[in-house]
Amino acid sequence: MVRFSTRPFRLEHLQFCSSLVKFMRNPCVDAGLIPPLVQLLNCKDQEVLLQTGRALGNICYDSHTLQSQLINMGVIPTLVKLLGIHCQNSALTEMCLVAFGNLAELESSKEQFAYTNIAEELVKLFKKQIEHDKKEMIFEVLAPLAENDIIKLQLVEAGLVECLLEIVQKTVDSDKEDDIAELKTASDLMVLLLLGDESMQKLFEGGKGSVFQRVLLWIPSNSHQLQLAGALAIANFARNDGNCIHMVDNGIVQKLMDLLDRHVEDGNVTVQHAALSALRNLAIPVVNKAKMLSAGVAEAVLKFLKSEMPPVQFKLLGTLRMLIDAQAEAAEQLGKNVKLVERLVEWCEAKDHAGVMGESNRLLSALIRHSKSKDVIRTIIQSGGIKHLVTMATSEHVIMQNEALVALALIAALELATAEKDLESAQLVQILHRLLSDERSAPEIKYNSMVLICALMGSELLHKEVQSLAFLDVVSKLRSHENKTVAQQASLTEQRLAVES
Repeated sequence: MVRFSTRPFRLEHLQFCSSLVKFMRNPCVDAGLIPPLVQLLNCKDQEVLLQTGRALGNICYDSHTLQSQLINMGVIPTLVKLLGIHCQNSALTEMCLVAFGNLAELESSKEQFAYTNIAEELVKLFKKQIEHDKKEMIFEVLAPLAENDIIKLQLVEAGLVECLLEIVQKTVDSDKEDDIAELKTASDLMVLLLLGDESMQKLFEGGKGSVFQRVLLWIPSNSHQLQLAGALAIANFARNDGNCIHMVDNGIVQKLMDLLDRHVEDGNVTVQHAALSALRNLAIPVVNKAKMLSAGVAEAVLKFLKSEMPPVQFKLLGTLRMLIDAQAEAAEQLGKNVKLVERLVEWCEAKDHAGVMGESNRLLSALIRHSKSKDVIRTIIQSGGIKHLVTMATSEHVIMQNEALVALALIAALELATAEKDLESAQLVQILHRLLSDERSAPEIKYNSMVLICALMGSELLHKEVQSLAFLDVVSKLRSHENKTVAQQASLTEQRLAVES
């Protein structure tokens, strides 16, 4: 019915189609309505295009299957072309934007959009808009498209960032509802653009970029939304060592600590989380750790120990763990902090929050591994941390198992007499037997388990347990292990067990 050649007839039937598919979508699709409608998108008549777009929109509304069908039929390049040709026709523009909003949610569509000039067309259109509703409509298309790294870069190159910065400048001091919403959308989109490595580096420009400099001004702002966006932007800029080193050398740490200070008492949780995320990323390069520690970052972070918010707890733990990596003095200082260690032990039991539980265990282990301090070990023993390190040795993550075993080996080497009862009640010897017997255990887990067994032989209590579990049989089998280090350690362990039996 959409093939009639006379314009009035065609328009009348298109309007009828558009209404009909709202109530009879499946019969219309089954009758083969989609292909002739898609064909009509090549028509030059603007009214026909409008009615065709509406009919297609109604057919595909809320149906990923039908949207995918349209994408496969090549409607995306056609619609992008239409937007460029008919940008003066507000009704047609709106129709294209609605279609883009629906289609952009699908991953397959983003790949097609990336091969069009959609970024250029949307930014051009955005610059012309005065009305809030129209800007909002374009934002709704930009957000899903900006999840694609290629399109992120295209949007940056098309000048979207300048538009966003302008919106922020105009709306930052306004208390109008529309302006507040626009400020949030613009700053959120800015952060999203920085998630792409290429787009982020383009805007960083070696730390000299005007965009980077403008974002720095958001952090001391009085707007929580801008503080949040500024901290998240810094966290995104801090995704490679070069950027991190530059930012730390140029005073970003103090700005973030000042921001955190404003949010200690009844602060904004999202801002706390974002600022801690930025500090954690900045602490990754080795050269930054000592600088950040001497700037007082550990003390600033510890102010949030009382937080009951898991996202803040998670970032706090991650930041401290990054800071003390290979920093013996800092690890010892923090490891002797009873309040911190007691909180870690408490969070090691946060079964509802796996991330917090995992990070607490890892920090507990890191305090021992990096400090190699008897005082730290005693503090952890007294706070009831041993059982958590033993449980950590059974983690499904090899890296966590390994960290736990190394920490436990240090405990056994430095404070075995103090720790032996806790190690016994946590059933460490049985767990080590299981790890060595399990063929799936990684070579480093087998190696460190044997090192630990040898260290435990110094305790009469644990020695008896080792003897009762026939470790010799398990260890002797490992002498022929394909990993030479494991095989060598098996020979040494076997000798030690034979002598001590």
